[in-house]
Amino acid sequence: MKERRSVSAWQVLARDRRAFPALVVLIVVYVLAFFGPLVWRVPPETTNAAQALAGPSPAHPFGTDDLGRDELARLLSGARVTLVVGLAAMATALILGTFVGAVAAFYGGAADAVLMRVTDGMMAVPAFFVILVVITVTGPSITTLVLVIGAVSWMPVARVVYGETLRWKAREFVVAAEALGVSRTRVLLRHVLPQAVPSLTVSATLGVAYAILTESAISYLGLGVQAPTASWGNMLQKAQQYVFTSPSLAMYPGLAVTVVVLAFNFLGDGIRDALDPRMRA
Repeated sequence: MKERRSVSAWQVLARDRRAFPALVVLIVVYVLAFFGPLVWRVPPETTNAAQALAGPSPAHPFGTDDLGRDELARLLSGARVTLVVGLAAMATALILGTFVGAVAAFYGGAADAVLMRVTDGMMAVPAFFVILVVITVTGPSITTLVLVIGAVSWMPVARVVYGETLRWKAREFVVAAEALGVSRTRVLLRHVLPQAVPSLTVSATLGVAYAILTESAISYLGLGVQAPTASWGNMLQKAQQYVFTSPSLAMYPGLAVTVVVLAFNFLGDGIRDALDPRMRA
């Protein structure tokens, strides 16, 4: 009988018909967002009333908006804002969730009881309305948006880290490290948390998608990124007035949000499968 050879996680991901194209799409989007303005140098805030709602042309490949601003330049500028907000909010949620889940599971006792009950309570709170209230009270800003999205989306991460920490803290290498006199904090940071990295990677991809969708929704309501700074959400807000006369104004940012969110979701599913040992057997 021919022996089956195990394959690497990357090989499993590369063979995934949804995850690998999603990864390629995300790479292209990030390259366009951060390096596109070096090629397309039209300022996204420059207005021209004579060119308002103009159709596609060599000077404006995607046309212009109601103030005559170049739509392609605003898409690229908005992509940077939306993607950065998504990544920063995801990082905030990862830091909070990892801290809560790891401390609760590793130290147990009162820390476990208090932190996980707080986690359960936060999961019962309607996150979107909390974001609306906080931004309404404190005022809209990118920093506030990042912090509040991260502050209401860390609970699934905490649950993942909690489970992984409980799984690994009783393993032989952890017990051996503690028997050698290694401090518990060092054991947690050096020996237990690294084992949760694969699960955290999946949570991170899904978290970015959630953060991007949330930022777009908040900005669409006028409480997120404020003009003249462009984001895909506030571009959709402006476009709703011209959805019948100039539908492309809504189509471009709407399609961008849809494609990026789907790509992150597909990539998260693919990474989960690629990190499953049964898929690499």
